[in-house]
Amino acid sequence: MASNGKRRSSGSGRESRNSDQPKKRWWLRILVTLFGIGVLAAIGLVMAVLVTMRSLPSYSTLKASEHGQMIVVRARDGRELVSIGPSYGEWLDAREIPEVMKNAMVAVEDRRFYDHWGVDPIGVLRSLMVRVQQGYWRQGGSTITQQLARNIFLNNNKTFDRKVREAILALALEQKFSKDQILELYLNKVYFGGGAYGVDSASRLFFSHPATDLRPAEAAIIAGLVKAPSRYSPTADANAAISRAAIVLRLMEQEGYISPSEAAAIDVSTVKLKEEHGQNSVRYFTDWVLPQLDFLVPDSFEPIEVWTTLDVGMQRAATTAIKSNVPSGAQGALVSLDRDGAVLALVGGTDYVETNYNRATQAQRQPGSAWKLFVYLAALEAGYTPDSPVFDRPITIDGWTPRNSGGTYAGKIDVRAAFAYSKNTVAAQLGESVGFGTVASMARRFGITSPISTYPSMVLGASEVRLIDLTGAFAAVQAEGRSVEPYGITRVTTADGELLYERQRGRQDQLVAPYVAAQMTDLLQTAVNTGTGRAAQIGRPAAGKTGTTSSNKDGWFMGFSSGITTGVWMGRDDNARVGGLQGGTAPARAWAAYMRIATDKRPVEEFNTELTLPEWQLEPDDEAWFGGEGGDYYFFDEDGNPIDPYGGDYRAPPDDGMRPGDRGERGGDEYGYGPDGYRDDYYDDGYGSAPPSERQPEQPRGIDQDFLDRATGREDRQLRRDPPPGSRQPVSRQQGAAQRIEPTRQSQPKVVEFERVEDQYQP
Repeated sequence: MASNGKRRSSGSGRESRNSDQPKKRWWLRILVTLFGIGVLAAIGLVMAVLVTMRSLPSYSTLKASEHGQMIVVRARDGRELVSIGPSYGEWLDAREIPEVMKNAMVAVEDRRFYDHWGVDPIGVLRSLMVRVQQGYWRQGGSTITQQLARNIFLNNNKTFDRKVREAILALALEQKFSKDQILELYLNKVYFGGGAYGVDSASRLFFSHPATDLRPAEAAIIAGLVKAPSRYSPTADANAAISRAAIVLRLMEQEGYISPSEAAAIDVSTVKLKEEHGQNSVRYFTDWVLPQLDFLVPDSFEPIEVWTTLDVGMQRAATTAIKSNVPSGAQGALVSLDRDGAVLALVGGTDYVETNYNRATQAQRQPGSAWKLFVYLAALEAGYTPDSPVFDRPITIDGWTPRNSGGTYAGKIDVRAAFAYSKNTVAAQLGESVGFGTVASMARRFGITSPISTYPSMVLGASEVRLIDLTGAFAAVQAEGRSVEPYGITRVTTADGELLYERQRGRQDQLVAPYVAAQMTDLLQTAVNTGTGRAAQIGRPAAGKTGTTSSNKDGWFMGFSSGITTGVWMGRDDNARVGGLQGGTAPARAWAAYMRIATDKRPVEEFNTELTLPEWQLEPDDEAWFGGEGGDYYFFDEDGNPIDPYGGDYRAPPDDGMRPGDRGERGGDEYGYGPDGYRDDYYDDGYGSAPPSERQPEQPRGIDQDFLDRATGREDRQLRRDPPPGSRQPVSRQQGAAQRIEPTRQSQPKVVEFERVEDQYQP
């Protein structure tokens, strides 16, 4: 038994030793495998770095590479409004960059920059430890070289693959270029916010001077931007920028770049930032004009400068006027045009940072009574005048019953008063008289591009419009009926001054006759002087129109003075009711506040509101056409066919340029035209060659009863004289230019007769 026990004991020891040997061999295999993998990885890494290093562009190529196009937008006086896209400034070599800028960047971004080979293992371990302790990535381990590789060759995706490629590129960059070259590339290419790439661009953007003049406090601000350009930008949040710069200075002190006394003497809060000439509302304007570059200049990545029509002072006044007068919780917009259509100011909302939706050029809202501009233009063109009588009383058109805003009716008034006090019932009658389609056509003629309905309610502004389009329509009235197209770009040049585009003077079409525009100006001026737009008075001649939609959802004031046309809109984006909002209140006050400043340096201009009829309505053309005083008249039936007052052989006298009383010579014989308008020898026409005074009584030339019966007839044919081209009715010498004559139209306007209308609507 004992021997058996010994044998078992000895066998057990051998089994234990045998079992340890496989374990040792297993660990040995693991170590050998890991070593082999490490060697292969090292070889692979070296090969990857060598291949990458050989594929890297040259230093001069990296210096010249830029991303995107830089666009500088300038005001009409040449001042810079805004820079869009990347700006690289001047390239500074390592010797030109101030040492304080280099030290600040190394202290805050990569304190071991001069000690690693592109990747800092200590920095990576420190970042991992912070990750374990804090539970999230609070501290990055990327070196300046890695950041340069990412900025030039990669994107910002936080993936393992990208980090590996970034590390390989960083090692390759360190092998190919010196530390000074890498730092020079980095400081000239890193993004600092606001479109600025490189320290020189950032210095010019924030401090208005080149980077060669940077002071320690300014260098600390710029160095602090790399971590989060939008958060620490001094123009976006000055306090955040100052706090971040203080951290940079403390790190510079810890690394020994500045002494404690130097750090204490630097006051970042005293840094003077670049003055902003515009406000954030300028971005509404640039958002409108810059897309137009796609149609004006060829595609290019070359930096360009866009010269615009915007007036910085007027833009500031427009922004203040909107913010100071817009009701609480509402939005406001303003468009101001010079007499040729140049946009002087454009405000698309109360705050661009809060909302960049451009209500001046994109929003479509109901214009309310401001739409009556087109109703009255159509009526004036159809023959109404400011003094034409109309009747303000309840009416119904196709089941629609318009009501005045005050609920009262004035009865017998004229067109001028109806427009000044924005009488809805009169606008409805005028729209029905000239035709709702005619009103829609007039709006189209004046540049309204949005859909227009032709229902009766359209006369009160049921169709939606854009503020910039409606402002252009009012500008056309000020331009004596000629079209005005809003524009914002005058020319485009390269950064070197090469001209790429220059605006040519646009063609102006005559939309309505000047006398129609003069009458419309008369109505608009009355609306400001005594009507609903009294709040828009500015101490000089002004013309305009208010507009208010149902439930006070929209308020408008559109008008012009001294060559400037301005439109103002106020309301809510959700189309909710705004208490107390009417066109004659807040919008009119904002219009006046802006226009007082906009017109201050312009001469006072009186409006041309005198009624000057077109030539065909004035003497002596009428008299010459109709044969003169005491002469013959020519008659036409209702179909326009001539009626012969003298019989079937009647021939109209030829028009050889001679007129009553003129004398001439033909074939040696003197002849002339008598007071009856006929040539002396013309009466050889079957009635005898004797003049009418010598003819027998049985051959009268006068108009007898038979002729009158034939001319007028029993079918109510109307006796008319031969009208001149383009006219409908003649005017006698005694009536002169004071007589109103209807212009050519397919349908005669239905002028309201007081008694007839009153009888028609009597209860």
